[in-house]
Amino acid sequence: MRRGWRRAVWALVGVLLAAAGLAGVVVWQNTYALREEKVSLRHDGKVLQGVLALPETGDGPFGLVVFVHGDGPVDATHETFYRPLWESFARAGYASLSFSKPGIGGSEGDWLDQSMTDRADETLAAVRWARSRPDVDDRRIGLWGASQAGWVLPKVAARDRRLQFVIAVSPAVNWLRQGRFNLVAELERDGAGAERTNAALRRRETTLRLLDRGASFAEYRAAVGDVEGMTSARWAFVARNYRSDATADLRAMRGTPVLLVLAGHDVNVDVADTEAVYREVLPAESLTVARYADATHSLVDHDLENSEWRLTLTAVLAPRQLYTDRFLADQARFVQRRPVVGEVP
Repeated sequence: MRRGWRRAVWALVGVLLAAAGLAGVVVWQNTYALREEKVSLRHDGKVLQGVLALPETGDGPFGLVVFVHGDGPVDATHETFYRPLWESFARAGYASLSFSKPGIGGSEGDWLDQSMTDRADETLAAVRWARSRPDVDDRRIGLWGASQAGWVLPKVAARDRRLQFVIAVSPAVNWLRQGRFNLVAELERDGAGAERTNAALRRRETTLRLLDRGASFAEYRAAVGDVEGMTSARWAFVARNYRSDATADLRAMRGTPVLLVLAGHDVNVDVADTEAVYREVLPAESLTVARYADATHSLVDHDLENSEWRLTLTAVLAPRQLYTDRFLADQARFVQRRPVVGEVP
């Protein structure tokens, strides 16, 4: 009995040590070479809460990457998934600034009340706030944005010609073209037949006619029946923004260096359309295109994103490995190569 008791004790000790070791790995993998400072910004009568992520050492002034979120209720860290990007920029000598969307993470307001112009105004306010900081080099400030930010970044860069670069990750150009592409691509991915696809496209045309005549959410619900998750607030958001097109703003920001990041397995955005417009509108010398053939819209490897258990384990145990190969390093290299204003490159 005594030997059995000892074996049980040592087995328990082994389990506890293994658990402690795993916990240590998790903590280590989720610790970043950054100094994070909680910051706030008053804009349009509301307070936004955010994070300024500085390089681990040094007093600066540092270059700065201002983050512009994609769609949805995104907090300042994007539920921690921005931190690998912040770390990669920090190693290139850049700080990162990100504010939670209105109504999220302690920020006041409601992000669904915003137009793309409102989002651009908010971003410009963040840039102005950053320029007042002694630890920020106002000669080296640029923007990073993903997905829906594709309609915000060009507006901001067109209005603030002092910005030194834009990194556009999986951006669309035209809201309506993007919506149709996304609908068809997801139906094809799910193996939908012709009947289901045609029904979905007819429903889309009905929705667009309702939007064009300014229909209420109640009218939309009466016309389509199952609203498939659409809410009154989301309907108002779509109605406010569905005519968005980035082409004119891209033309107005000509000359600002752009890194265009495109994924090979993007079912949200027609990357061929996006690349064609960017190449047509922007000067070749100011545009760098980075393609990642194995990545999805979120720049996660396609095989990893399609395996729920692998995706979860990677997010917990090795979050830096979530992003497709070279993505983090390529962005850091892009900002590191930006010449300082006033210096000979």
